[in-house]
Amino acid sequence: MIKKQTDRMGENEVSIRGRILREIIAHFHSDQMTEQDIMGGGIRKRLEEAPWKSPEGYEVLPVSMENFEMELLQSEEDKGELVVLQLHGGGYVGKLRNSHRATAVLYSRAGKGCNVLTIDYRVAPEHPYPAALEDGLAAYYWLLEQGYTGDKILLGGDSAGGGLAMAMTMYLRDHGQELPKGIVAMSPWTDLTASGTSYEDNFEIDPLFGKTRESLIYNNAYPGEEDPQNPYISPMFGSFEDFPPMLVQVGTLEMLLSDSITVVKKARQAGVKVRFGRYEGMFHVFQRAMLLLPESRKAWIEVERFIEKINESVTEQSTERALHAKDEATASPHPE
Repeated sequence: MIKKQTDRMGENEVSIRGRILREIIAHFHSDQMTEQDIMGGGIRKRLEEAPWKSPEGYEVLPVSMENFEMELLQSEEDKGELVVLQLHGGGYVGKLRNSHRATAVLYSRAGKGCNVLTIDYRVAPEHPYPAALEDGLAAYYWLLEQGYTGDKILLGGDSAGGGLAMAMTMYLRDHGQELPKGIVAMSPWTDLTASGTSYEDNFEIDPLFGKTRESLIYNNAYPGEEDPQNPYISPMFGSFEDFPPMLVQVGTLEMLLSDSITVVKKARQAGVKVRFGRYEGMFHVFQRAMLLLPESRKAWIEVERFIEKINESVTEQSTERALHAKDEATASPHPE
């Protein structure tokens, strides 16, 4: 369980730590992202990390798929019936990072020890659409093969991963397949055409993508030759009919703010249960600050509560199925 802490801050105030981290991000990114780096994957190739070590009480099981690798995080605690399929961000050009492995631990703790499957899907420019979608679906099908049913699978994604979670759900629905139990989308990138109002309104204040037209949100190789308005690329342009419950979180400084606002509006109009967390003064995927910021702690508590509701629903359905099976087994035949 994620420890709940009381912070001396108003609902619309930004913590001091949040302001400091925001300024650091803005300074670091001001001269780091050129169009050549983004389109050619230069930034991704320069990033090097030390091997990640799982925290005490956890182990990681590597899983090799045909086109990509996966990591199944397992806890020694009570795992329950739910599993989280985590889809990392990175603008469809960034690979799996240690920060996402740490995020998997937070998902597990929020789910009271549930397993978390994190996939290192193929990315552009080497592998444009539909590579990421295909790999995400392959991971989902793998979970079904392991005995999980769709109503025990929660999709969790940040940035591009949040959009990918929605695109996967659209594909599954359109093809009459089992849908996941719910979606957690952190700062989801749902509009690869950058058409929303916040792309202009927050251009000068977004510390990660602002003040430049050379960021990956304007120069991205993932669509390839496809129309970026394809809902499987930009789910904002798709239908949210029959979607499972969603938790959508976003910071108010993000250029991608309208991606979330539009999706939430369309989903609610379609009758979908949506919890929408708008975090004042926060930047893109601020949840990856883990528990260092009051705002990120609050966001993860919100995730925990969302998973609790999902778990309650899964448990109720499992109990109903068990009782129904018992009734059928013990029912006496009608006398002739």
